[in-house]
Amino acid sequence: MSAHAVASGRPAGQPGPGVYDFVVIGGGIVGLATAMELLVKRPGASLLVIEKEDDVAAHQTGHNSGVIHAGIYYTPGSLKARLCKAGAVRVREFADEHGIPYRNTGKLIVATDDAELERMNALYERALVNELDVEKIDAAELRRREPNITGVGAIYLTTTGIIDYRLVCRKMAEVIEAAGGTVRLSTTVAGITESLSEVRIDVVPSRAPRGTEREQVYAAQLIVCAGIQADRLAAMAGLNPQFQMVPFRGEYYRLPASKNDIVSTLIYPVPDPALPFLGVHLTLMMDGGVTVGPNAVMGFAREGYPKWSVNPADVADFARFKGFWKLVPGVLRTGLAEQWNSMYKPGYLKLITKYCPQLTTADLTPEPAGIRAQAVMADGSMAEDFLFLETPRMTHVCNAPSPAATSSMPIAELIAQKVLSR
Repeated sequence: MSAHAVASGRPAGQPGPGVYDFVVIGGGIVGLATAMELLVKRPGASLLVIEKEDDVAAHQTGHNSGVIHAGIYYTPGSLKARLCKAGAVRVREFADEHGIPYRNTGKLIVATDDAELERMNALYERALVNELDVEKIDAAELRRREPNITGVGAIYLTTTGIIDYRLVCRKMAEVIEAAGGTVRLSTTVAGITESLSEVRIDVVPSRAPRGTEREQVYAAQLIVCAGIQADRLAAMAGLNPQFQMVPFRGEYYRLPASKNDIVSTLIYPVPDPALPFLGVHLTLMMDGGVTVGPNAVMGFAREGYPKWSVNPADVADFARFKGFWKLVPGVLRTGLAEQWNSMYKPGYLKLITKYCPQLTTADLTPEPAGIRAQAVMADGSMAEDFLFLETPRMTHVCNAPSPAATSSMPIAELIAQKVLSR
């Protein structure tokens, strides 16, 4: 039993009437996939998904680049490598089953100098160990395949694709309700209390005036998939999270329609091992357009997507967190460069023209930003692996490593196993 659990007046371990078997907080792709998986493993169970926004996939899931990743970047044999590879298959199977369109575009990782070529070759060897369908090509073959792309070599991955993850999530919500679950939108969690026999979740309508009476929802098992709000929900539940969610904005641009055919596949740079992000890339979109991005700049609002968004409470949270100030020295130089490129469009453009030289600043037109939910630990490190906080009746998913959208269904299976093992 967790230290904060309290008695509810019911026999220990015996959920009372009106208690859902499972309540999932969070209508992003990980929360919805987990709800689906629980209903597969426990047909007929009572299940409720609580989402504060008016639609599912309103935050990180709905603001990413829509890529079905192959899993080339991860250590061979690691959980992330296996989940990504399996997830890419599962996403396509789900899409095929439910008529969701996707495209198998393939992906080129382009080296533009000798240093990048060396890192690219190491990445190629990793791809072979991970048993990915991969091909290494030289500069001439790169130019033949993509006349507008310049490089000294490239890796081609056939299993990378694109999809609209908002459509995936909306279909997941339909599947959950068809299986007897409930997806409740526009509902904000205002309190979480774990007892010996259940978890009480206090909820109010989103955007309700202060003082609105709370409604109580009860769960035999609570699963929290709150993304950028994971630390706050864990603290609300009486836990002591030794991490802070710090927002990193991923800013995108969209090329004009006249440049929609500038590439025929996804174009990525060779990642810098000193950075936790993949670099600015050209991404084909399901609507036929091409986006450029994302960069990675410090955010000052957890859910503030417009440029220059500032939420004083969000800033105060990470400013008070000692782990944030331990993180700063290691990322300051890179962070300042990213911030400069964010403000100075020619600087951003330079990240792209090293492999696509014909683009100009006039080609970079506005596109909505995304926000990466990054857990920063008390020692100042960025969490790059799974992070869970668990009690007898709660599972808080505090960090689900990128690419969580691709890996969502295998991640959900992992979470469901944890929940059902109790």
